[in-house]
Amino acid sequence: MTALAASQVRGANERVRIGLVGCGGRGRYVAGFAKENPNAQYVATADVYLPNAQAAAGQLGAAGIYQDFRKLLARKDIDAVIVGTPDHWHAAVAILAAQAGKDVYVEKPLAHTVVEGRKIVNAMEATKRLIYGGTQHRSAPHFSQAADLIQSGYIGPVKYVRIWNYVNLAPAAVARVPDSAVPEGLDWDMYLGAAPKVPFNQRRFLATFRHFRAYAGGTITDYGTHRFDTLHQIMGLKGTAAAPRAVSAAGGRLLLEGAGDAPDLMQATYEYADFVMTYEGVNFNGHGGGFRSPGYKYYNATGERDLPNGMIFYGTKGTMVAERLGFEIYPEGGSAPRSQPMTVAAKDATREHAMRFVDCVRGVQTPNATALSAHMATNIGHLGNIALETGRKLKWDAVAEKFDVAEANALLYRTPRKEWTLI
Repeated sequence: MTALAASQVRGANERVRIGLVGCGGRGRYVAGFAKENPNAQYVATADVYLPNAQAAAGQLGAAGIYQDFRKLLARKDIDAVIVGTPDHWHAAVAILAAQAGKDVYVEKPLAHTVVEGRKIVNAMEATKRLIYGGTQHRSAPHFSQAADLIQSGYIGPVKYVRIWNYVNLAPAAVARVPDSAVPEGLDWDMYLGAAPKVPFNQRRFLATFRHFRAYAGGTITDYGTHRFDTLHQIMGLKGTAAAPRAVSAAGGRLLLEGAGDAPDLMQATYEYADFVMTYEGVNFNGHGGGFRSPGYKYYNATGERDLPNGMIFYGTKGTMVAERLGFEIYPEGGSAPRSQPMTVAAKDATREHAMRFVDCVRGVQTPNATALSAHMATNIGHLGNIALETGRKLKWDAVAEKFDVAEANALLYRTPRKEWTLI
């Protein structure tokens, strides 16, 4: 990646001309931060829902507005593309953008399936374009510090890690609504893309698309991917080492009866080569679990004691609780030398990550979140979903990217609708 970046060094004052594909709330949020880099200039926006493309163009100062992203990619005056579409469109947009000679920022999760994620990695290698994962924890200095501490043995050997995401969606957030007419300005067929054709329903659109497996992987790929990537960073795992050897899961759609079919409870256990990690995704309670220091408000915390998202690394000398807004270390008791208490405050790094992407395109920064690292993190959620769907403990071959069970391998990819087979 250093050689790739060096090959793309631009003039010191040359601007990176950017197109935004997928102009909903998250797309505009990330694009707005990238724009804070003085070397960024937006040229065009594209969204199947034209009102969103128009709103983003106004926010970013872009002149070109498209409903079909392929028209945006055909422009020769665009250097880079930010992809903020629903998950099931990430792979097609990213790959076609790279093939069109653009560098690409892809929001997490990297792809909707394991096979699509591998295709993105292959596209980066084949085109020599940068495909940069939207895993912004990589740009947070406190996670780098946490990694140094864990890998130096500060809290002793770590053999167990616990990760969780809790959010209370009950009951109104998932209430059913009837199918209705397609809103003006929306290309519904293109929105569905590779997914099965169904009538328009508001719950399948905009923010609530994440409740449907046809378009997303649920909480484990939405929120979990960030923390799986940080797990790999903190534990020093790269490439195939950042893959478990086995996975099992329990849960399902157990309580929330409204629109959607993604699990509202997911408990997955991953057996890595040298440790075990468990993941909890809960959609009907927002408390979470773990430690909470007085006055220390964690990301998305709403009460005085809740800890809705987090990671805990359990060592023989101490325990590290880490999240976007910092980390804390609690020493173990006993007479042997132990770690010392530590509290490190931090902030969300989305701004820094998006601005770094622009500098990576210019060749003056080294990419810290490549398609490969994002693929390995995203796969953890995919493997958990497949283990849950099959109801089996599965062994995973990280080199071949195959399970030991044919039923599970059939879920590594989805055959797209014929008219939307773009990659």
